Amino acid sequence: MLHASVSVVAERADGHAIIADRPPSAGGRRQRATQTDAAGRHQGVTMRLAVMSDIHGFSLALERVLADVAAQAEVAPFAETIVAGDLCEVGPAPAAVLDRLQTFDFTVLLGNTDRDLVDVALGAGESGADFALDQIGAPGVAYLAELPFSRRITPPGGSSPDDDLLAVHANPHDLERKLTPEMSDRELRETIGDTRAAVIVFGHHHVAYRRELDEMLLVDVSAVGNPKDGDLRCKYGILTWSPEARRWEAEIRRLPYPLAETEVQVRASGLPDPERTLRKLRRASY
Repeated sequence: MLHASVSVVAERADGHAIIADRPPSAGGRRQRATQTDAAGRHQGVTMRLAVMSDIHGFSLALERVLADVAAQAEVAPFAETIVAGDLCEVGPAPAAVLDRLQTFDFTVLLGNTDRDLVDVALGAGESGADFALDQIGAPGVAYLAELPFSRRITPPGGSSPDDDLLAVHANPHDLERKLTPEMSDRELRETIGDTRAAVIVFGHHHVAYRRELDEMLLVDVSAVGNPKDGDLRCKYGILTWSPEARRWEAEIRRLPYPLAETEVQVRASGLPDPERTLRKLRRASY
């Protein structure tokens, strides 16, 4: 599974094809995206997507976000919920996070720490992830190993690739290089390369921002579990396709962090150096 590329073609309930290319290895080489072909959909249909990232084993923060996603779906349903990687490593409950995510029909992507856990399990990476690996076991490693690199969605009535939403963990080409708000337009273009999309939505940097770059919207949805923008609130994004304006609109949702409950959970978890983990969490910055 980890040493050969496998293309999986499935069909959703609405009849549209989903093409998923599994990564040839857990490493950071460029991999292709999963893609929904929206050809044949009717014009004038609004699409809403929920996108979260960087849970990092903080299951109580995940529950806070899931509750808000459910509440927002009551207002207007989501066509899809995307989790943009970094699921397990750092926090007190990596197995609980994986178990919870697998109860939903979410699109879950690979993050750099997910890849690293797989590499360590295969003996190809540095140690230091013993707690998370012990928690998730072989089934969790197998789940992480199969996660796709990206998700590309063409909105109803839109044209690919220029109207597409592209969800990735860090950038369209690898799991490491960040897209930060401090970068110049030139630096962002160099990192994004020749990728075409109306919006790229991602996490990895843990700092929420929205930025126009040429004809493209960049959206960092920050982190569910451990934000780094000086604001200790759980964050995720809602992306909405407006057929009238023929563009995507982005909202960053900010929710109170369950800090007191998480402190109890971290101290009871067996996580090495729990006080250091809590200091870094409370600081909410690099």
